[in-house]
Amino acid sequence: MIGDKILLEARGVTVRYGKTVACDGVSLDLRAGEVLGIVGESGSGKTSLLTSLSGRLRPASGEVLFDVRGQGLADVYALSEPDRRRVRREEWGFVHQNPRDGLRLRISAGGNIVEPLLMCGERRYEPMRGTAIQWLERVELDPARIDQRPSQFSGGMQQRVQIARALAHRPRLVFMDEPTGGLDVSVQARLLDMLRGLVRELDLAVMVVTHDLAVARLLADRLMVMKNGRVVETGLTDQVLDDPQDAYTQLLVSAAM
Repeated sequence: MIGDKILLEARGVTVRYGKTVACDGVSLDLRAGEVLGIVGESGSGKTSLLTSLSGRLRPASGEVLFDVRGQGLADVYALSEPDRRRVRREEWGFVHQNPRDGLRLRISAGGNIVEPLLMCGERRYEPMRGTAIQWLERVELDPARIDQRPSQFSGGMQQRVQIARALAHRPRLVFMDEPTGGLDVSVQARLLDMLRGLVRELDLAVMVVTHDLAVARLLADRLMVMKNGRVVETGLTDQVLDDPQDAYTQLLVSAAM
């Protein structure tokens, strides 16, 4: 259920790579329990925006505010480095397009799932192993494979392990960068159905970047369309996709039909 409380807010975020402006004064807000989809073609600035909002790339200007436990809305980049790492470790999760970017390939699937729990202070072996087994079941993987390494899994299965790793410590906000990109269509469909169920069950706030409007329609409550680093349209997902107002959004929608 979408709450009234703002969990994340961006104010005039601009991201530059040298002289190239990737995001130009982007402002947005995300409420507890809400899924915000960010769509646009390659080079539109959506991934650069996500990288900045998730504390991984300091913007050239603007503010990224997060409802930090015990503090309220605080500028992520004004936090001390230890505090920013704590927020990313304990309150956020991140799902990469390539699961190998979000997994430690030399440890087991179970080890990958429980590592965030260790980073949050958990030290009891049996409860952690039990949590890993539960999460393998939740992402529809055989718990008997808990001790196998990610390299022994298919790409779609690796993505499921990464999702379990990102959610096992119960973050308040999850960033997803093309979570089904690069997967076969049949694998995508099953993964999306599972992902939608987990997001609703856990009442997660999610910011998801995708170029696939079908993914956006299935997951997102609200949609933001980007072109050349700027937001050209925003609104409820069905409203934007069924009755696009901006010419660029109309082009995206017609190209996806």
